[in-house]
Amino acid sequence: MMTVSGEKRKVAVIGGGITGLAAAFYLQKEAKEKGYPLEVILIEASHRLGGKIQTVRRDGFVIERGPDSFLERKKSFGQFAKDLGISDQLVANATGQAYILVNDGLHPIPGGSVMGIPTQISPFITSGLFSWSGKLRAAGDFVLPKASVKGDQSVGQFLRRRFGGEVVENLIEPLLAGVYSGDIDKMSLQATFPQFYKLEQEHRSLIIGSKKIAPKQPVKKSKEGIFRTFKNGLETIVEAIEAQLEPDSVIKGVRVDRFEKVGEQVNLFLNNDAEMLFDRVIFATPHLAALPVFEEHGLMTDFQDMPATSVATVAMAFKEDAVSQENEGTGFLVSRNSDYSITACTWTHRKWPTTTPEGHVLLRGFVGRPGDESTVELSDSELEKIVLSDLKQTMKIKEDPLFTVVTRWKKASPQYMVGHKERVAKAKKELEEHFPMIKLAGSSYEGLGLPDCVDQGKAAGNEIIEELFLTK
Repeated sequence: MMTVSGEKRKVAVIGGGITGLAAAFYLQKEAKEKGYPLEVILIEASHRLGGKIQTVRRDGFVIERGPDSFLERKKSFGQFAKDLGISDQLVANATGQAYILVNDGLHPIPGGSVMGIPTQISPFITSGLFSWSGKLRAAGDFVLPKASVKGDQSVGQFLRRRFGGEVVENLIEPLLAGVYSGDIDKMSLQATFPQFYKLEQEHRSLIIGSKKIAPKQPVKKSKEGIFRTFKNGLETIVEAIEAQLEPDSVIKGVRVDRFEKVGEQVNLFLNNDAEMLFDRVIFATPHLAALPVFEEHGLMTDFQDMPATSVATVAMAFKEDAVSQENEGTGFLVSRNSDYSITACTWTHRKWPTTTPEGHVLLRGFVGRPGDESTVELSDSELEKIVLSDLKQTMKIKEDPLFTVVTRWKKASPQYMVGHKERVAKAKKELEEHFPMIKLAGSSYEGLGLPDCVDQGKAAGNEIIEELFLTK
Protein backbone atom coordinates (compact mmCIF):
# COMPACT_ATOMS: atom_id res chain seq x y z
CA MET A 1 0.00 0.00 0.00
CA MET A 2 1.32 3.44 -0.95
CA THR A 3 1.04 6.10 1.72
CA VAL A 4 1.46 9.84 1.78
CA SER A 5 5.10 10.61 2.57
CA GLY A 6 6.00 13.71 4.60
CA GLU A 7 3.83 16.72 3.92
CA LYS A 8 3.18 15.80 0.30
CA ARG A 9 -0.51 15.33 -0.53
CA LYS A 10 -1.75 12.94 -3.19
CA VAL A 11 -4.69 13.32 -5.57
CA ALA A 12 -6.05 10.66 -7.92
CA VAL A 13 -7.92 11.58 -11.08
CA ILE A 14 -9.94 8.62 -12.36
CA GLY A 15 -10.66 8.79 -16.09
CA GLY A 16 -8.47 10.17 -18.87
CA GLY A 17 -11.14 11.85 -20.97
CA ILE A 18 -11.08 15.63 -21.40
CA THR A 19 -12.54 16.24 -17.90
CA GLY A 20 -9.86 14.16 -16.18
CA LEU A 21 -7.11 15.62 -18.36
CA ALA A 22 -8.18 19.17 -17.50
CA ALA A 23 -8.32 18.31 -13.79
CA ALA A 24 -4.86 16.69 -13.79
CA PHE A 25 -3.25 19.44 -15.90
CA TYR A 26 -4.59 22.35 -13.85
CA LEU A 27 -3.85 20.64 -10.53
CA GLN A 28 -0.25 20.10 -11.58
CA LYS A 29 0.01 23.63 -12.99
CA GLU A 30 -1.33 25.25 -9.81
CA ALA A 31 0.92 23.13 -7.57
CA LYS A 32 4.00 24.02 -9.62
CA GLU A 33 3.22 27.74 -9.79
CA LYS A 34 2.32 28.07 -6.09
CA GLY A 35 4.84 25.59 -4.72
CA TYR A 36 2.23 23.24 -3.20
CA PRO A 37 3.56 19.80 -2.19
CA LEU A 38 1.16 17.86 -4.36
CA GLU A 39 1.40 14.67 -6.39
CA VAL A 40 -1.30 14.00 -9.00
CA ILE A 41 -1.87 10.53 -10.46
CA LEU A 42 -4.18 10.06 -13.47
CA ILE A 43 -5.65 6.54 -13.80
CA GLU A 44 -7.20 5.52 -17.14
CA ALA A 45 -8.77 2.10 -17.76
CA SER A 46 -8.00 2.02 -21.49
CA HIS A 47 -4.58 2.17 -23.13
CA ARG A 48 -5.02 5.71 -24.49
CA LEU A 49 -6.03 9.14 -23.21
CA GLY A 50 -8.66 11.47 -24.64
CA GLY A 51 -11.90 9.51 -24.19
CA LYS A 52 -14.20 10.35 -27.08
CA ILE A 53 -11.66 12.70 -28.64
CA GLN A 54 -10.05 10.60 -31.35
CA THR A 55 -8.60 11.82 -34.63
CA VAL A 56 -7.70 9.69 -37.64
CA ARG A 57 -5.04 11.23 -39.91
CA ARG A 58 -4.89 9.38 -43.21
CA ASP A 59 -3.76 10.28 -46.73
CA GLY A 60 -3.96 14.00 -45.98
CA PHE A 61 -7.47 13.73 -44.41
CA VAL A 62 -8.19 14.69 -40.81
CA ILE A 63 -11.18 12.67 -39.59
CA GLU A 64 -12.80 12.93 -36.16
CA ARG A 65 -14.28 9.79 -34.63
CA GLY A 66 -15.89 11.75 -31.79
CA PRO A 67 -16.59 15.48 -31.32
CA ASP A 68 -15.26 17.70 -34.10
CA SER A 69 -15.15 21.11 -32.43
CA PHE A 70 -16.11 23.36 -29.53
CA LEU A 71 -18.13 26.57 -29.19
CA GLU A 72 -15.81 29.55 -29.29
CA ARG A 73 -18.03 31.70 -27.01
CA LYS A 74 -17.49 29.23 -24.16
CA LYS A 75 -14.02 30.47 -23.34
CA SER A 76 -12.59 27.70 -21.15
CA PHE A 77 -11.55 25.33 -23.94
CA GLY A 78 -9.85 28.09 -25.90
CA GLN A 79 -8.11 29.17 -22.68
CA PHE A 80 -7.03 25.56 -22.16
CA ALA A 81 -5.40 25.59 -25.60
CA LYS A 82 -3.69 28.88 -24.70
CA ASP A 83 -2.41 27.48 -21.39
CA LEU A 84 -0.98 24.52 -23.31
CA GLY A 85 0.70 26.83 -25.84
CA ILE A 86 -1.24 25.49 -28.84
CA SER A 87 -3.84 28.22 -29.45
CA ASP A 88 -2.01 29.21 -32.64
CA GLN A 89 -3.16 25.88 -34.13
CA LEU A 90 -6.87 26.70 -33.74
CA VAL A 91 -9.03 27.18 -36.84
CA ALA A 92 -12.64 28.35 -37.24
CA ASN A 93 -15.35 26.56 -39.20
CA ALA A 94 -16.38 27.97 -42.55
CA THR A 95 -19.90 29.37 -42.48
CA GLY A 96 -22.53 28.20 -44.90
CA GLN A 97 -26.15 27.17 -45.21
CA ALA A 98 -27.31 24.22 -43.13
CA TYR A 99 -30.40 22.20 -44.06
CA ILE A 100 -33.09 19.94 -42.63
CA LEU A 101 -34.00 16.83 -44.61
CA VAL A 102 -37.79 16.45 -44.59
CA ASN A 103 -39.92 14.42 -47.01
CA ASP A 104 -37.04 13.71 -49.39
CA GLY A 105 -36.11 17.36 -49.72
CA LEU A 106 -33.34 19.51 -48.24
CA HIS A 107 -34.82 22.68 -46.79
CA PRO A 108 -32.61 25.55 -45.61
CA ILE A 109 -32.82 26.23 -41.88
CA PRO A 110 -34.71 29.56 -41.80
CA GLY A 111 -32.49 32.59 -41.29
CA GLY A 112 -32.61 34.11 -37.83
CA SER A 113 -33.28 30.79 -36.08
CA VAL A 114 -31.82 30.57 -32.57
CA MET A 115 -31.77 26.84 -31.75
CA GLY A 116 -34.75 26.57 -34.07
CA ILE A 117 -36.71 29.42 -32.51
CA PRO A 118 -37.47 32.07 -35.17
CA THR A 119 -36.31 35.64 -34.57
CA GLN A 120 -37.08 36.74 -38.14
CA ILE A 121 -40.61 36.16 -39.39
CA SER A 122 -40.07 36.36 -43.17
CA PRO A 123 -37.67 33.36 -43.58
CA PHE A 124 -39.96 31.32 -41.33
CA ILE A 125 -43.11 32.18 -43.29
CA THR A 126 -41.53 31.38 -46.66
CA SER A 127 -39.87 28.13 -45.49
CA GLY A 128 -40.96 24.87 -47.11
CA LEU A 129 -40.28 23.03 -43.84
CA PHE A 130 -43.82 23.54 -42.52
CA SER A 131 -47.41 23.57 -43.68
CA TRP A 132 -49.48 26.73 -43.28
CA SER A 133 -51.34 25.18 -40.38
CA GLY A 134 -47.96 24.41 -38.74
CA LYS A 135 -46.86 28.02 -39.23
CA LEU A 136 -50.13 29.35 -37.78
CA ARG A 137 -49.83 27.08 -34.77
CA ALA A 138 -46.26 28.26 -34.15
CA ALA A 139 -47.50 31.87 -34.27
CA GLY A 140 -49.53 30.98 -31.16
CA ASP A 141 -46.30 31.64 -29.25
CA PHE A 142 -47.05 35.38 -29.58
CA VAL A 143 -50.29 35.08 -27.55
CA LEU A 144 -49.90 32.01 -25.32
CA PRO A 145 -49.48 32.78 -21.60
CA LYS A 146 -46.50 31.79 -19.51
CA ALA A 147 -46.44 28.21 -18.25
CA SER A 148 -47.83 27.50 -14.84
CA VAL A 149 -45.50 24.48 -14.53
CA LYS A 150 -43.15 24.78 -11.58
CA GLY A 151 -40.03 22.67 -11.34
CA ASP A 152 -38.54 20.64 -14.17
CA GLN A 153 -40.27 19.43 -17.35
CA SER A 154 -39.20 17.86 -20.63
CA VAL A 155 -37.82 20.04 -23.41
CA GLY A 156 -40.36 18.49 -25.81
CA GLN A 157 -43.34 19.21 -23.55
CA PHE A 158 -42.28 22.83 -23.14
CA LEU A 159 -41.64 23.51 -26.84
CA ARG A 160 -44.70 21.67 -28.17
CA ARG A 161 -46.87 23.81 -25.89
CA ARG A 162 -45.30 26.96 -27.33
CA PHE A 163 -45.01 26.04 -31.05
CA GLY A 164 -47.02 22.89 -31.78
CA GLY A 165 -45.78 19.52 -33.02
CA GLU A 166 -44.86 20.26 -36.64
CA VAL A 167 -42.33 23.05 -36.06
CA VAL A 168 -40.80 21.13 -33.16
CA GLU A 169 -40.43 17.89 -35.13
CA ASN A 170 -39.23 19.42 -38.41
CA LEU A 171 -36.89 22.10 -37.10
CA ILE A 172 -36.28 22.39 -33.37
CA GLU A 173 -36.01 18.68 -32.49
CA PRO A 174 -33.31 17.84 -35.10
CA LEU A 175 -31.24 20.81 -33.89
CA LEU A 176 -31.54 20.09 -30.17
CA ALA A 177 -31.38 16.31 -30.41
CA GLY A 178 -28.20 16.70 -32.43
CA VAL A 179 -26.53 18.45 -29.50
CA TYR A 180 -27.46 15.83 -26.89
CA SER A 181 -28.12 12.74 -29.06
CA GLY A 182 -31.26 12.48 -26.98
CA ASP A 183 -35.05 12.26 -26.91
CA ILE A 184 -36.36 15.77 -26.29
CA ASP A 185 -39.56 14.35 -24.77
CA LYS A 186 -37.51 12.91 -21.90
CA MET A 187 -34.78 15.53 -21.76
CA SER A 188 -34.63 17.86 -18.76
CA LEU A 189 -35.36 21.50 -19.61
CA GLN A 190 -33.56 22.79 -16.50
CA ALA A 191 -30.40 20.78 -17.19
CA THR A 192 -30.13 21.39 -20.95
CA PHE A 193 -31.90 24.57 -22.07
CA PRO A 194 -32.82 26.56 -18.94
CA GLN A 195 -32.58 29.73 -21.07
CA PHE A 196 -35.85 28.75 -22.81
CA TYR A 197 -37.73 28.74 -19.51
CA LYS A 198 -36.09 32.02 -18.49
CA LEU A 199 -37.10 33.66 -21.79
CA GLU A 200 -40.71 32.58 -21.31
CA GLN A 201 -40.79 33.90 -17.73
CA GLU A 202 -39.25 37.25 -18.72
CA HIS A 203 -40.86 37.88 -22.12
CA ARG A 204 -43.80 35.40 -22.21
CA SER A 205 -43.18 34.78 -25.95
CA LEU A 206 -40.06 32.79 -26.85
CA ILE A 207 -39.96 34.43 -30.28
CA ILE A 208 -40.03 37.96 -28.83
CA GLY A 209 -37.53 37.02 -26.11
CA SER A 210 -35.13 35.34 -28.55
CA LYS A 211 -35.33 38.33 -30.90
CA LYS A 212 -34.41 40.70 -28.06
CA ILE A 213 -31.35 38.74 -26.98
CA ALA A 214 -30.19 37.69 -30.48
CA PRO A 215 -26.86 39.30 -31.41
CA LYS A 216 -27.17 42.09 -33.95
CA GLN A 217 -26.31 40.78 -37.41
CA PRO A 218 -23.18 42.45 -38.78
CA VAL A 219 -23.62 44.32 -42.05
CA LYS A 220 -20.93 42.12 -43.61
CA LYS A 221 -21.42 38.45 -42.80
CA SER A 222 -18.33 36.81 -41.33
CA LYS A 223 -16.83 33.85 -43.14
CA GLU A 224 -15.73 32.51 -39.76
CA GLY A 225 -18.20 30.44 -37.81
CA ILE A 226 -18.82 30.03 -34.09
CA PHE A 227 -16.93 26.73 -33.73
CA ARG A 228 -13.22 26.03 -33.35
CA THR A 229 -10.97 23.01 -33.69
CA PHE A 230 -7.27 22.35 -34.29
CA LYS A 231 -5.84 22.32 -37.78
CA ASN A 232 -4.58 18.77 -37.26
CA GLY A 233 -7.67 17.53 -35.38
CA LEU A 234 -8.99 17.70 -31.83
CA GLU A 235 -6.59 15.02 -30.62
CA THR A 236 -3.93 17.76 -30.84
CA ILE A 237 -5.02 18.90 -27.38
CA VAL A 238 -4.81 15.39 -25.91
CA GLU A 239 -1.27 14.99 -27.29
CA ALA A 240 -0.26 18.37 -25.85
CA ILE A 241 -1.66 17.58 -22.39
CA GLU A 242 -0.01 14.16 -22.27
CA ALA A 243 3.33 15.71 -23.24
CA GLN A 244 3.05 18.28 -20.43
CA LEU A 245 1.81 16.10 -17.56
CA GLU A 246 4.50 15.20 -15.05
CA PRO A 247 6.53 12.11 -15.95
CA ASP A 248 5.18 8.92 -14.32
CA SER A 249 1.91 10.67 -13.33
CA VAL A 250 -0.26 8.69 -15.78
CA ILE A 251 -1.29 5.05 -15.32
CA LYS A 252 -3.00 3.46 -18.35
CA GLY A 253 -4.71 0.12 -18.77
CA VAL A 254 -5.71 -0.08 -15.11
CA ARG A 255 -9.21 0.19 -13.67
CA VAL A 256 -10.40 1.18 -10.19
CA ASP A 257 -12.55 -1.69 -8.89
CA ARG A 258 -13.52 -0.32 -5.49
CA PHE A 259 -12.54 2.09 -2.75
CA GLU A 260 -12.72 2.42 1.02
CA LYS A 261 -12.25 5.21 3.53
CA VAL A 262 -9.10 5.11 5.66
CA GLY A 263 -9.35 7.93 8.17
CA GLU A 264 -9.49 11.10 6.09
CA GLN A 265 -8.06 9.38 3.02
CA VAL A 266 -9.32 7.03 0.31
CA ASN A 267 -7.78 3.69 -0.52
CA LEU A 268 -8.24 2.71 -4.17
CA PHE A 269 -8.21 -0.98 -5.13
CA LEU A 270 -7.09 -1.45 -8.73
CA ASN A 271 -7.75 -4.41 -11.03
CA ASN A 272 -4.01 -5.21 -11.16
CA ASP A 273 -4.20 -6.07 -7.41
CA ALA A 274 -2.46 -2.82 -6.43
CA GLU A 275 -3.74 -0.48 -3.72
CA MET A 276 -3.10 3.25 -3.58
CA LEU A 277 -3.89 5.74 -0.83
CA PHE A 278 -4.94 9.29 -1.68
CA ASP A 279 -5.99 12.47 0.12
CA ARG A 280 -8.47 13.39 -2.60
CA VAL A 281 -10.03 11.61 -5.59
CA ILE A 282 -11.80 13.02 -8.66
CA PHE A 283 -14.05 10.56 -10.47
CA ALA A 284 -14.10 11.90 -14.03
CA THR A 285 -15.53 8.78 -15.65
CA PRO A 286 -18.99 8.41 -17.26
CA HIS A 287 -21.66 7.53 -14.69
CA LEU A 288 -22.00 4.00 -16.11
CA ALA A 289 -18.34 3.37 -15.26
CA ALA A 290 -18.64 4.97 -11.80
CA LEU A 291 -21.81 3.14 -10.72
CA PRO A 292 -20.27 -0.31 -10.01
CA VAL A 293 -17.59 1.34 -7.85
CA PHE A 294 -20.09 3.37 -5.80
CA GLU A 295 -22.72 0.63 -5.57
CA GLU A 296 -21.34 -1.13 -2.48
CA HIS A 297 -21.50 2.17 -0.60
CA GLY A 298 -25.16 2.76 -1.58
CA LEU A 299 -24.24 5.94 -3.46
CA MET A 300 -25.43 7.35 -6.81
CA THR A 301 -28.44 5.03 -6.79
CA ASP A 302 -30.54 7.59 -8.71
CA PHE A 303 -28.14 7.30 -11.65
CA GLN A 304 -28.86 3.60 -12.18
CA ASP A 305 -31.82 4.50 -14.39
CA MET A 306 -29.99 7.23 -16.30
CA PRO A 307 -29.59 6.00 -19.87
CA ALA A 308 -26.80 6.68 -22.31
CA THR A 309 -27.51 6.49 -26.05
CA SER A 310 -25.43 4.79 -28.71
CA VAL A 311 -24.45 6.39 -32.02
CA ALA A 312 -22.22 5.52 -34.96
CA THR A 313 -20.43 7.73 -37.44
CA VAL A 314 -19.34 6.84 -40.94
CA ALA A 315 -16.78 9.14 -42.56
CA MET A 316 -16.34 8.73 -46.33
CA ALA A 317 -13.52 10.11 -48.45
CA PHE A 318 -14.10 10.66 -52.19
CA LYS A 319 -12.41 12.17 -55.19
CA GLU A 320 -14.01 15.53 -55.94
CA ASP A 321 -15.48 14.48 -59.28
CA ALA A 322 -17.19 11.46 -57.67
CA VAL A 323 -19.70 13.67 -55.83
CA SER A 324 -22.03 16.29 -57.31
CA GLN A 325 -23.72 18.62 -54.86
CA GLU A 326 -26.41 21.02 -55.98
CA ASN A 327 -26.74 22.60 -52.55
CA GLU A 328 -24.17 24.99 -51.20
CA GLY A 329 -23.55 24.71 -47.49
CA THR A 330 -22.05 22.67 -44.69
CA GLY A 331 -24.46 19.79 -44.10
CA PHE A 332 -27.92 18.75 -42.98
CA LEU A 333 -29.94 17.29 -40.13
CA VAL A 334 -32.68 14.73 -40.65
CA SER A 335 -36.21 15.10 -39.31
CA ARG A 336 -37.39 12.16 -37.22
CA ASN A 337 -40.42 11.93 -39.53
CA SER A 338 -38.25 11.19 -42.57
CA ASP A 339 -37.64 7.65 -43.78
CA TYR A 340 -33.84 7.64 -43.36
CA SER A 341 -31.42 5.75 -41.16
CA ILE A 342 -28.95 8.65 -40.89
CA THR A 343 -29.68 11.45 -38.43
CA ALA A 344 -27.29 14.02 -39.89
CA CYS A 345 -24.51 14.53 -42.40
CA THR A 346 -21.63 17.00 -42.28
CA TRP A 347 -20.08 18.09 -45.58
CA THR A 348 -16.79 18.17 -43.73
CA HIS A 349 -14.68 19.39 -46.66
CA ARG A 350 -16.77 22.56 -46.69
CA LYS A 351 -17.28 23.10 -42.97
CA TRP A 352 -13.64 22.35 -42.11
CA PRO A 353 -11.59 22.91 -45.30
CA THR A 354 -8.30 22.07 -43.53
CA THR A 355 -9.49 18.45 -43.04
CA THR A 356 -9.54 17.53 -46.70
CA PRO A 357 -6.79 17.53 -49.34
CA GLU A 358 -7.47 19.55 -52.49
CA GLY A 359 -9.52 17.76 -55.14
CA HIS A 360 -11.37 15.60 -52.59
CA VAL A 361 -14.62 15.44 -50.65
CA LEU A 362 -15.14 14.28 -47.06
CA LEU A 363 -18.64 13.38 -45.83
CA ARG A 364 -19.53 12.30 -42.29
CA GLY A 365 -22.85 10.54 -41.67
CA PHE A 366 -24.38 9.95 -38.23
CA VAL A 367 -26.53 6.94 -37.30
CA GLY A 368 -28.53 6.05 -34.18
CA ARG A 369 -31.56 7.60 -32.48
CA PRO A 370 -32.79 7.15 -28.91
CA GLY A 371 -35.12 4.15 -28.92
CA ASP A 372 -33.85 3.02 -32.31
CA GLU A 373 -30.20 2.21 -31.79
CA SER A 374 -30.08 -1.25 -33.38
CA THR A 375 -28.49 0.20 -36.53
CA VAL A 376 -25.36 0.97 -34.50
CA GLU A 377 -24.85 -2.79 -33.98
CA LEU A 378 -24.64 -3.55 -37.71
CA SER A 379 -21.33 -4.54 -39.31
CA ASP A 380 -19.04 -1.92 -40.86
CA SER A 381 -20.00 -2.93 -44.39
CA GLU A 382 -23.74 -2.78 -43.59
CA LEU A 383 -23.37 0.64 -41.97
CA GLU A 384 -21.41 1.91 -44.96
CA LYS A 385 -24.08 0.59 -47.32
CA ILE A 386 -26.94 2.22 -45.37
CA VAL A 387 -25.21 5.59 -45.05
CA LEU A 388 -24.15 5.63 -48.70
CA SER A 389 -27.70 4.74 -49.81
CA ASP A 390 -29.16 7.60 -47.71
CA LEU A 391 -26.58 10.08 -48.98
CA LYS A 392 -27.35 9.16 -52.59
CA GLN A 393 -30.90 10.41 -51.96
CA THR A 394 -29.58 13.92 -51.32
CA MET A 395 -26.65 14.21 -53.76
CA LYS A 396 -25.21 12.47 -56.81
CA ILE A 397 -22.47 10.01 -55.84
CA LYS A 398 -21.02 8.31 -58.90
CA GLU A 399 -18.20 6.24 -57.33
CA ASP A 400 -17.51 4.27 -54.19
CA PRO A 401 -15.55 6.09 -51.48
CA LEU A 402 -11.76 5.87 -51.49
CA PHE A 403 -12.03 4.66 -47.91
CA THR A 404 -14.37 4.86 -44.93
CA VAL A 405 -13.86 5.24 -41.21
CA VAL A 406 -16.63 3.66 -39.10
CA THR A 407 -16.88 4.47 -35.40
CA ARG A 408 -19.35 3.15 -32.83
CA TRP A 409 -19.97 4.91 -29.55
CA LYS A 410 -21.97 2.51 -27.39
CA LYS A 411 -23.85 4.02 -24.47
CA ALA A 412 -21.64 7.05 -24.86
CA SER A 413 -24.06 9.98 -24.65
CA PRO A 414 -25.49 10.40 -21.14
CA GLN A 415 -29.12 11.53 -21.14
CA TYR A 416 -30.11 14.38 -18.85
CA MET A 417 -33.63 13.21 -18.00
CA VAL A 418 -36.28 15.33 -16.24
CA GLY A 419 -35.07 15.90 -12.67
CA HIS A 420 -31.39 15.63 -13.64
CA LYS A 421 -30.16 18.64 -11.67
CA GLU A 422 -31.79 17.30 -8.51
CA ARG A 423 -30.14 13.88 -9.04
CA VAL A 424 -26.72 15.47 -9.43
CA ALA A 425 -27.22 17.69 -6.36
CA LYS A 426 -28.32 14.68 -4.28
CA ALA A 427 -25.34 12.54 -5.40
CA LYS A 428 -22.87 15.32 -4.57
CA LYS A 429 -24.51 15.95 -1.19
CA GLU A 430 -24.33 12.23 -0.28
CA LEU A 431 -20.67 12.14 -1.27
CA GLU A 432 -19.97 15.23 0.81
CA GLU A 433 -21.58 13.51 3.82
CA HIS A 434 -19.94 10.09 3.50
CA PHE A 435 -16.81 10.64 1.37
CA PRO A 436 -15.98 14.37 1.40
CA MET A 437 -12.59 13.60 -0.13
CA ILE A 438 -14.24 12.38 -3.40
CA LYS A 439 -15.42 14.71 -6.22
CA LEU A 440 -17.59 13.98 -9.27
CA ALA A 441 -16.99 15.63 -12.64
CA GLY A 442 -17.66 14.94 -16.29
CA SER A 443 -20.21 14.76 -19.08
CA SER A 444 -22.72 12.75 -17.02
CA TYR A 445 -23.29 15.61 -14.62
CA GLU A 446 -23.08 19.28 -15.56
CA GLY A 447 -22.68 19.64 -19.31
CA LEU A 448 -21.66 17.51 -22.29
CA GLY A 449 -19.72 20.00 -24.39
CA LEU A 450 -15.93 20.10 -24.31
CA PRO A 451 -15.80 23.51 -22.53
CA ASP A 452 -18.34 22.26 -19.95
CA CYS A 453 -16.15 19.23 -19.24
CA VAL A 454 -13.02 21.39 -18.91
CA ASP A 455 -14.93 23.68 -16.53
CA GLN A 456 -15.95 20.71 -14.35
CA GLY A 457 -12.44 19.22 -14.22
CA LYS A 458 -10.89 22.59 -13.39
CA ALA A 459 -13.54 23.35 -10.74
CA ALA A 460 -13.01 20.00 -9.02
CA GLY A 461 -9.27 20.67 -8.98
CA ASN A 462 -9.78 24.17 -7.53
CA GLU A 463 -11.96 22.74 -4.73
CA ILE A 464 -9.19 20.30 -3.85
CA ILE A 465 -6.48 22.99 -3.80
CA GLU A 466 -8.73 25.06 -1.52
CA GLU A 467 -9.34 22.12 0.86
CA LEU A 468 -5.76 20.85 1.01
CA PHE A 469 -3.76 24.07 1.06
CA LEU A 470 -5.91 27.14 1.65
CA THR A 471 -8.39 26.14 4.35
CA LYS A 472 -7.13 26.55 7.90
